[in-house]
Amino acid sequence: MQNWCPSWSEDETICARNVNNEVHFFENNNFNTIANKLHLQKINDFVLSPGPQPYKVAVYVPGSKGAPSFVRLYQYPNFDGPHAALANKSFFKADKVTMLWNKKATAVLVIASTDVDKTGASYYGEQTLHYIAVNGESAVVQLPKNGPIYDVVWNSSSTEFCAVYGFMPAKATIFNLKCDPVFDFGTGPRNAAYYSPHGHILVLAGFGNLRGQMEVWDVKNYKLISKPVASDSTYFAWCPDGEHILTATCAPRLRVNNGYKIWHYTGSVLHKHDVPSNAELWQVSWQPFLDGIFPAKTITYQAVPSDVPSEEPKVATAYRPPALRNKPITNSKLHEEEPPQNMKPQAGNDKPLSKTALKNQRKHEAKKAAKQEARNEKSPDLAPTPAPQSTPQNTISQSTSGDPEVDKKIKNLKKKLKAIEQLKEQAAAGKQLEKNQVIFTCFIRTCSHYHSSLFIIHNHLIK
Repeated sequence: MQNWCPSWSEDETICARNVNNEVHFFENNNFNTIANKLHLQKINDFVLSPGPQPYKVAVYVPGSKGAPSFVRLYQYPNFDGPHAALANKSFFKADKVTMLWNKKATAVLVIASTDVDKTGASYYGEQTLHYIAVNGESAVVQLPKNGPIYDVVWNSSSTEFCAVYGFMPAKATIFNLKCDPVFDFGTGPRNAAYYSPHGHILVLAGFGNLRGQMEVWDVKNYKLISKPVASDSTYFAWCPDGEHILTATCAPRLRVNNGYKIWHYTGSVLHKHDVPSNAELWQVSWQPFLDGIFPAKTITYQAVPSDVPSEEPKVATAYRPPALRNKPITNSKLHEEEPPQNMKPQAGNDKPLSKTALKNQRKHEAKKAAKQEARNEKSPDLAPTPAPQSTPQNTISQSTSGDPEVDKKIKNLKKKLKAIEQLKEQAAAGKQLEKNQVIFTCFIRTCSHYHSSLFIIHNHLIK
């Protein structure tokens, strides 16, 4: 049912097909004679490398009986012998894999997927990303955000790749061949990535159940070029010239509003065709050209002129209940958006600080400030006398530790102190208190040092 389809090399010299624990290779379209065989027990899938000779093949064998799954790289026709494999990468948590060769056939990216996520975080299983090079190097690509891997694409230069991953809003990151992050595009509504044929422009898009928002980036200078919106698009393709983009709405994915648009990467719609309501559009494609026919041009950031009238996308307003409709709108967000950031090490810094490192740094600074305050309290003669007008500011700075959890505990302690004062005032005024309040006030009277103890806890929490 799966992985039955034969595969040809780009020059159509060899053809390969998967047959019962073996990959059969045929040469020069002669299917009467098997030229070579690659034998591996329980081989499940294979992918031929692009480009000219020497041909390479990546094969996948799923794990069984506690043994891990693995992907191996071979060079055709050297399949025999214990050291015939160019590289090997084994891993667990894999029911199926997707293998992606780069254009120069020097490395493979492997997306390993499981049908069920045992942690219960996702309905669609769990994915991991692995890197394997023909020189024997391999690594697990560390993705900073948890969640599914939506798309992984190689740059045509074969020196970097882009991954779109994580629970929505998804992150997109460019990695180098050492699997180190080079540039992080932050978070956004996206589930696909498309490099231009020359590799100098990257489009991040959100199609399918997303609104069709696109981000066009200059990946040489990491600058945003445009943010067009192609609503209801089911197809995307770069023109071989590296300047124009085709988006289309096709059946049977969508049977209404079928049609296609041709864009310039600066966001201008140059041509639009709508199919009549009684007809369906099934497929659209660019005329293919050989590599090198269209030279790479300088990137422009100014939108090119167009005769097609621009359509302003309808902005859907959020639902507001009747009780809030006459009140001012508050800018509340379900998710905190992360801005793009350059992940290359800056001069003097080996690596950019992670979120955990930044949090620890803030804690350390808060602890240092609290120690300084404690010293000033112990030696009031040495401490500078604050001006009367700056007293409220000092009070605020003392009750802020830099850690949200500590601040929350401090706030709760302050509430309890305030409640104690109120109970004492009510008892002094002769008000009849409840039984539990009487017990509480009696406890307060007998423990005269209670307030000072709470303040000691308060200062300890800040530290």
